[in-house]
Amino acid sequence: MQRNELIFPATRGYLSVSKYGFVGYEYFTMDWDKLRIFHAVADAGSLTHAGDTLHLSQSAVSRQIRALEESLNTTLFHRHARGLILTEQGELLFDATLAMNKRLDAAAARIRDSKEEVFGELRVTTTIAFGLLWLVPRLPKLYEQYPDLKIDLMLEERVLDLPMREADVAIRMKEPSQADLIRKRLMSVTMGLYAAPEYLAEHGTPQTLDDLQNHRLICQNTTSAQVSAGAALVEQILANDIPSTLMVNNYFGVLQAVLHKLGVGVLPDYLQLDFPDIVRILPDIESSDVPVFLAYPEELRHSKRIAAFRDFVVEELFEQRKRQKDQPDS
Repeated sequence: MQRNELIFPATRGYLSVSKYGFVGYEYFTMDWDKLRIFHAVADAGSLTHAGDTLHLSQSAVSRQIRALEESLNTTLFHRHARGLILTEQGELLFDATLAMNKRLDAAAARIRDSKEEVFGELRVTTTIAFGLLWLVPRLPKLYEQYPDLKIDLMLEERVLDLPMREADVAIRMKEPSQADLIRKRLMSVTMGLYAAPEYLAEHGTPQTLDDLQNHRLICQNTTSAQVSAGAALVEQILANDIPSTLMVNNYFGVLQAVLHKLGVGVLPDYLQLDFPDIVRILPDIESSDVPVFLAYPEELRHSKRIAAFRDFVVEELFEQRKRQKDQPDS
């Protein structure tokens, strides 16, 4: 057996509590209800908050935790005025209950997906810009086809841990590095310079990179969370001593500023088709290609909800490419 390990057979098991090895072991009866309560307390860091989640009184939760500690013959929490902190043994047990919860969630998802209908919760994560500006406007079509789908859309630049089930499916601006993921390359994106036609009519259209010194640059701060290709392009442009800038921490804000004629903005090229009120300028100035991937855990390969979402995204991108080809060259 490995060190620092809790082992839980179906009804009985051994407890290892030593940092350096076993100090002893004993059989104990496994009570899944107590483990459920322990997990809620460890997650909340408070008996009161856990009780609210479980719809139990604080005293009832406290009794269950004491009983679990007695059955394991160890202390699971340090008690102090600000709440509860897990002991080393408590951390071991919390790791085990966390893993069990993830496996139960995965099993529940597979059971739900064993039915023909596409319904239930689907947790989707992507970047703020792609989610707000590309995905959300297209979701009515998905809901029209699958009205019982419940999408939890998590928009953030942080890459969520799909194997640990922080989300079910992700659309990301780089190839996922996590193991045990099914991934599909969707497209490539480049960042370029865009402006509103009314702005250009009033201030003139830049013909060279040096001409940008006469315009306000709207872009993400190079220290903001973003793809490295976009940050590199901004650094290249700012090296030309742009006197006036507007920094925004996401492309949604950059787009709004461009639409309101505040200046020339650095934006991803997937926006131009959906926002005809912006035009591309200085087409030779652009970032390197940024790959866009859709990914989901291997254990959800048979999920009908994920298959429905994946096929929807692929179809929408196919339609977008058709529209781009049908557009006359500017």
